Amino acid sequence: MLRAGLGVCKRMCSVHHNMALAIRDATTVTEKLESFDKVSFAPIRESTVSREMTSRYMTDMMEHADTDVVIIGAGSAGLSCAYELSKHPDIKVSIVEQNVAPGGGCWVGGQLFSAMVVRKPAHCILDELEVPYDDKGDYVVVKHAALFTSSILRQVLLRPNVKLFNAVAVEDLLIRHEEGGSAVRGVVTNWSLVAQNHENMSCMDPQVMEAKIVVSSTGHDGPMGATSAKRLESIGLLPDRLPGMSALDMSTAEDGVLHMTQEVVPGLVFAGMEVAEVRGCNRMGPTFGAMLMSGVKAANVVLKALGKE
Repeated sequence: MLRAGLGVCKRMCSVHHNMALAIRDATTVTEKLESFDKVSFAPIRESTVSREMTSRYMTDMMEHADTDVVIIGAGSAGLSCAYELSKHPDIKVSIVEQNVAPGGGCWVGGQLFSAMVVRKPAHCILDELEVPYDDKGDYVVVKHAALFTSSILRQVLLRPNVKLFNAVAVEDLLIRHEEGGSAVRGVVTNWSLVAQNHENMSCMDPQVMEAKIVVSSTGHDGPMGATSAKRLESIGLLPDRLPGMSALDMSTAEDGVLHMTQEVVPGLVFAGMEVAEVRGCNRMGPTFGAMLMSGVKAANVVLKALGKE
């Protein structure tokens, strides 16, 4: 009976393989349409789909309950940080993004326009990702910001040492009181929909992800921005009060954000526009060079903290 079952399975696999080949090898639109009309999808049970999704996600949650690095926010800085860290296969990286769609504000340029302006020398990151652009001398222009975002997302998600938890919110920081002072040692998480609706439901306790170091790249102040900076200020752990982001000045903003990307409190590195909130840098508006390079620098700050030279 087992041999008979295997024989049926092989025949079915062959049939569906031949269907795929017929569509691929069709040379005219008419032939492709005829091939599509002959398709019959391989059988599956609804419970199989549920088990596949649930078992894999639960396994990821268990494996990343204790991780090396947590990155809060999967915008341009967070993804650039994850990409740089992903080159080190011995470092486990967990990205927590409260939106369903990762990418933050880097799916579009300024005022919802398509083009993405990147000041040099950040174009070297685009070169590494093989993202094409128009070279304008001191800066480059990617024809659509989504081209960068989709490219770096693909690279990050392909790496076996990186896991993206989207639609998950960081509600708080895990802070331990160690010899020499307080240190951030992880994040407190919940489903985003729960985090946004605590006032409408009974208590929904969160979970915790422990980490050796946390990178916070949640963007500038707003409903979902600068969350780590605001939390640290509220409990008196910022070295200085939270000055907030200064007005727009592209000439100084990108240098300031990049130079001030650092470990501000033990165990927590700020990257991207959250740096401007913590340090009072100017905002740069719709130029992305500092976002990319701030993320890469943050990754190297993390590597040094982890003893990687």
